Amino acid sequence: MNTIHHKLCMKTMQIISELLLQSRLNIERAAEATELHPNWTTMETEKKTSEQMTDTDLSEQIKKVTKDSHVRAENTELMLSFQRGRVTLQQYKLLLCSLYEIYQALEEELDRNSNHPGVAPIYFPAELARLEAIEKDLEYFYGQDWRQKIVVSAATKRYSHRLRQIGKENPEFLVAHAYTRYLGDLSGGQVLSRIAQKSMGLKGSEGLSFFAFPGVTSPNLFKQLYRSRMNSVELTEEERNGVLEEAVRAFELNIQVFDDLQKMLNVTDNKSQNRSLTHSTPVQTLQVKTTPLLRMLLGLLVAVATVSVGLYAF
Repeated sequence: MNTIHHKLCMKTMQIISELLLQSRLNIERAAEATELHPNWTTMETEKKTSEQMTDTDLSEQIKKVTKDSHVRAENTELMLSFQRGRVTLQQYKLLLCSLYEIYQALEEELDRNSNHPGVAPIYFPAELARLEAIEKDLEYFYGQDWRQKIVVSAATKRYSHRLRQIGKENPEFLVAHAYTRYLGDLSGGQVLSRIAQKSMGLKGSEGLSFFAFPGVTSPNLFKQLYRSRMNSVELTEEERNGVLEEAVRAFELNIQVFDDLQKMLNVTDNKSQNRSLTHSTPVQTLQVKTTPLLRMLLGLLVAVATVSVGLYAF
């Protein structure tokens, strides 16, 4: 009986120790998050708000109207390569070139309109900015003169032009593009990074800075904060409809970029195959040195063969 009592006491003490340790870890993590992100002191309040989201919230409306486009984007050949773990170095390098052009336009317009009421609530440059990370990756793959080497597709240029256009004419539309790009990259960043690293045989994290968000300690909590801030943006009915249309456009522009990149890759592959065929070993023909006597004998044989064919025909 005493033995059983002793075991129960020991087990109880162990459970209490584990609970105290877990409680201490939670407190330390909370303190660390507060130091890294001053806005996270209000995270829990905004998290409760995000849990009560309804169909009238901007984030939910964007999610709803872009549902079909989202599926189409995931099923482009380029994105399927990532999902299947078969992304090539050339695919990734071309993707980085396009992302550089897109994020350069997006982040310059966000910076320029950072005080606009439709942009300020979702302006998180320290946590989300991608341009510097992409530049680092491009230098790793192309060298220090990467700016002279990168290639940008026509679809990428259209996307960039659209971002600069709305930055000047309708800054509130930028929220649709920021939401589509940043939260998409943040959601799949870690998984895609591992896939790219394994597929391309990269060592360490070099060349994969784009997928890293060092300013975000908890992607899920940050996405909740971001959606809450989105929903706080005050828009007229006309402006809201415009943002929803722009969200669909953002997905369509991304799909066009993915398709264009794959076409560029296909053209490159075809050229490589043609060069391979052109430079293949030519077929050698047999050359026989002839003499007058040999030519006479060959002529006689041809004449006999011709007569024989003529007789057979009749």
